[in-house]
Amino acid sequence: MAASQKLSHLLQLADQGPALRAALAEEVAELLLNWPSDYPQAMRSICETLLAKAARDVDAATRTRLRVQLYADPELTARVLPRESVAQNLVAAARSGDLQTVLADSLGMEPRMAQQILDDESGAALAVACKGAQIDRAAFSALAILTRPGCDHDGMAAVLDAYEAMPLSEATRVLRGWREPAPSAHVAA
Repeated sequence: MAASQKLSHLLQLADQGPALRAALAEEVAELLLNWPSDYPQAMRSICETLLAKAARDVDAATRTRLRVQLYADPELTARVLPRESVAQNLVAAARSGDLQTVLADSLGMEPRMAQQILDDESGAALAVACKGAQIDRAAFSALAILTRPGCDHDGMAAVLDAYEAMPLSEATRVLRGWREPAPSAHVAA
């Protein structure tokens, strides 16, 4: 499809209203990741703006799927899907005692899986979930401290080391598996 036709198609999808925002966002994300060489670079910034706007209009689970889809391009992800609100929401939820629900919604998983992650006393599952969702180390550190208030210094250092040592690609793969609503899903860090 020619660049002008593709842009016209995407703008038509945008005009269809909130019902098609998720489809629009995923289609634009795919286009940005696999940018055709014959498309003008000026159109790329229009698509990024379109994706950022569409991402604000979709639910948390769709935003999470978009982050997973875009994980290969962290700079693009940072531009169109800023993380601060997710990290801030998770830390605020940990402070208020409602982390399970917010974690499930923010990471696009079943509440039961979020609870299994939080029940992992080693903290390794939370480290994998946060790393896979590209939640920065500072936010993860706050979550680790808030969810393990009695943890000693060595234990906390081990949790933070687990976050640092986990490769992003592996954490993303594991998190993707945790998002699958399978009856036999379990935490495997």
